[in-house]
Amino acid sequence: MTELSRGKPCSYGTGGRSVHSRPDAAYSAARRLSPCLVVAAFILAVVAVFVGPAGRSFAAEKTIKIVALGDSLTAGYGLPNQDAFPTQLERALRAKGIAVEITNAGVSGDTASGGLSRLDWSVPDGTDAVIVALGANDMLRGVDPAVTRAALDSILQRLKQRRIEVLFAGMQSARNMGTEYRGAYDSIFPDLATKHGVVFYPFLLEGIAAQTKFSLADGIHPNAAGVSQIVTGILPKAEELIARVRSRRAS
Repeated sequence: MTELSRGKPCSYGTGGRSVHSRPDAAYSAARRLSPCLVVAAFILAVVAVFVGPAGRSFAAEKTIKIVALGDSLTAGYGLPNQDAFPTQLERALRAKGIAVEITNAGVSGDTASGGLSRLDWSVPDGTDAVIVALGANDMLRGVDPAVTRAALDSILQRLKQRRIEVLFAGMQSARNMGTEYRGAYDSIFPDLATKHGVVFYPFLLEGIAAQTKFSLADGIHPNAAGVSQIVTGILPKAEELIARVRSRRAS
């Protein structure tokens, strides 16, 4: 049994002399110290929660809320949720210390017109930005490019009216669609990006299209590695989108 546990006084060295503390004095000192220790522990807990992986504080910034509006390429067809495009992009941005939350509003098989019809309920109030990635199914179904253009134009216009920033991801027509169709379709995306002044990523599948190592067995949809490549390519544009949101908040 130690001296302390037997109730004997404790001795603390102070300049060569001893200061003896009775049990009641020790208790009084502990009571004075306890609030300080509690406050210190609380501060450390707050720091641990709000400092991101890159050392940047999340506490200083309200979480930026983004909706990814798209089709199966956005939804993550054939993939677990953690491998879908919105989830992988959110992780990449948070790894840079950006407090962001990305909602997956991808619907497999959706067209530009379908995205327009569900725009209001897919993009709720309080949304800071939207990633618009629609139009691939229009091309695969041979939808008149004029119809696709009109739908995407309306989506961008309505988001602008709501003061929501946009990252517009373009698509490219398959070669077998014919020269006339390809010309009319491919021009939709850069034309509308310029018209509405949005952040623009010309081709969502840049670097992975028609590459089997980045595709599921169907040869169309990206696998997890393919989605990772998409995120790497679009990440600088996503950061540009974040910068616009911050600028709007500050104005």
